[in-house]
Amino acid sequence: MVENILLGLGNVFQPLTFVLMVAGVVGGVIVGGLPGMTSSMGIILLLPLTYRLDPKVALVMLAGMYAGSMYGGSISAILLRTPGTPSASATLLDGYPLAEQGQAGKAITVATIASAAGGLFSAICLILIAPSLAKVALKFSPADYFSLAIFGLTIMASASGKNLVKGLLAGWFGLLISTVGIDPIMGVNRFTFGVPNLMSGFQLLPVLIGVFAISQVLVEVEQKTRPPRVMQELDDTIPSRQELRLVVPAILVGCLIGTMIGVIPGTGGAIACFLAYDVARRFSKRKELWGHGALEGVAAPESANNAVTGGALVPMLTLGIPGDVVTAVMLGALMLIGVQPGPLLFTQNAEVVYTLLTGFVIIQFVMLVVGLFSAKIAPRILSVPYNLLMPAILLFCVVGSFTLQNSLWDVKVALLFGLIGYFMKKHNYPPAPLVLGVILGPMAEEHLNRALLLNHNDWTILVRSPISLFFLILSVVSILTALFAIGSPGKKTSQAA
Repeated sequence: MVENILLGLGNVFQPLTFVLMVAGVVGGVIVGGLPGMTSSMGIILLLPLTYRLDPKVALVMLAGMYAGSMYGGSISAILLRTPGTPSASATLLDGYPLAEQGQAGKAITVATIASAAGGLFSAICLILIAPSLAKVALKFSPADYFSLAIFGLTIMASASGKNLVKGLLAGWFGLLISTVGIDPIMGVNRFTFGVPNLMSGFQLLPVLIGVFAISQVLVEVEQKTRPPRVMQELDDTIPSRQELRLVVPAILVGCLIGTMIGVIPGTGGAIACFLAYDVARRFSKRKELWGHGALEGVAAPESANNAVTGGALVPMLTLGIPGDVVTAVMLGALMLIGVQPGPLLFTQNAEVVYTLLTGFVIIQFVMLVVGLFSAKIAPRILSVPYNLLMPAILLFCVVGSFTLQNSLWDVKVALLFGLIGYFMKKHNYPPAPLVLGVILGPMAEEHLNRALLLNHNDWTILVRSPISLFFLILSVVSILTALFAIGSPGKKTSQAA
């Protein structure tokens, strides 16, 4: 293994490979920072270049785009309250309040450090224990996936803060939205009302753009008098030692959860970021600050969604099973350039795979440098006058929604959910539970149906499977601790939205 790692390092630092790797990272950060542009879109844009490149060079460039775009989503989430990618949905909960306090640069720096740490942790796991992690992922049955989704949905209780009833109502509405379209098992239309576009349901990205970004534009436009613009501290963007000590536990939580979630096929960064945010908040000694500008609230989801990148590569490389949408695109790229993923990949194409693995480690350091530089530059966006900034944000929202499927329908969906998000803001309904319902609802429904079909409608399969039982127990503990925190007298709870 050592010889292969050294060989991979030598290939990564070849001039052409290194330059294209850096270009992939920079391009990824830009793509991730643009609302509506996803990691998979960025990789698809690069695919035509892979035909004329050496497979080793092409894979490193694609990996740079993957990692960079996952991190880039945090920049727009922090500055504009608009997650550039779904994986940055939880980052804005504390990132945007920090920007409102003049700490946008520091928030981006913490996001950069956490992202690099998460990516590095998952890259090391990828190199050392990829086959073992892949075996664990293969043991997940439909019942286990369902219980994992239920555990994720219990975050609604803690994400609601003191507005428990309103938070649960928002979560219920998100689950209701997720049922629109064709039933994944029976193939029956549900809640389509004769509208063909509703047969595919509501896509996550337009919903996110509407609930978080367009609603914020509407709120800003409505205000007749504006508070004085907060000047951003750009000379002091590096966290102090005390602040670093606070964020390190959150980063470690995000690294572990992100890697584990990434290894499980069909999950992804959106689920990992909310799970990490909730778990880190529960163990924090400053719960009252979460949702109001806690640096830990930026560190946990950002380390998690970037740890997903390395974790998702594990089943793709070792089993040929994509961990998420982005790795599915990368799997296609591997096949296009003549590399067949699977158990024999590490022996038949050792040079290619170890170049990718070592390159993925170096990519994290490149991303760290690019991110620290952007922490000084990106917050200047907030100095743009409102009468120019708000129309620009709205334009990005419209373009981002349209580019998802080149459809005006997605633009209409974003505008509709912008109005819904505006209503929720005016009446203090937290948006995070709604997003959780949209993300986890389809996963819970599909895998529950599969589990019951495979076990002849025997519901005991949910407790007979050790993995499923483990997640169900965690779900009960999660609900009870959230209720205890809300009901404890004299104890402040955080507002996660």
